[in-house]
Amino acid sequence: MENPQKPEIEVFSFKFLSRIRFGFLITIPSIVIMVIPAFILDMTASLYQAVNFRAYEIPLVGRKKYIFLDRYALRHLNFMEKFFCVYCGYFNGVMQYVSEIAARTEEFWCPIKHSKRVGFEHKRYMNYLEYDDSTEYHAKRKNIRLTMRRELQSKMDSENDTR
Repeated sequence: MENPQKPEIEVFSFKFLSRIRFGFLITIPSIVIMVIPAFILDMTASLYQAVNFRAYEIPLVGRKKYIFLDRYALRHLNFMEKFFCVYCGYFNGVMQYVSEIAARTEEFWCPIKHSKRVGFEHKRYMNYLEYDDSTEYHAKRKNIRLTMRRELQSKMDSENDTR
């Protein structure tokens, strides 16, 4: 069944190119080229956690939980829309995946809140010590590490049980 809202235009045809705003067309290469640093970041972050998280007994971040490439299957999208949906799913998934790796690293090594409010607080930030909490820093830091390991391991175990 054809979708009446989906325009029947060949991708890269004169009709297709004539409908695209020129500003959109000339910025496409600068958007698409960002997949290269995203891919490098994806691979290096995966290697980083594979080595370091095992050494420090930090549970690994599951890449499949963050990177979803499913919108290409939507029948109501044209080729370009599908392409950019895949691109955005990958790029944003990598950013979220790497953010979780960074959050676990920060929680292990330096679980101290900043002196000023940050623009983005990841879900682990609430576990951090207050900026000026110097009295019991070392004892609390060790407890934060142990709690993080238990919490993440428990979460991984429960996810494996539901599969």
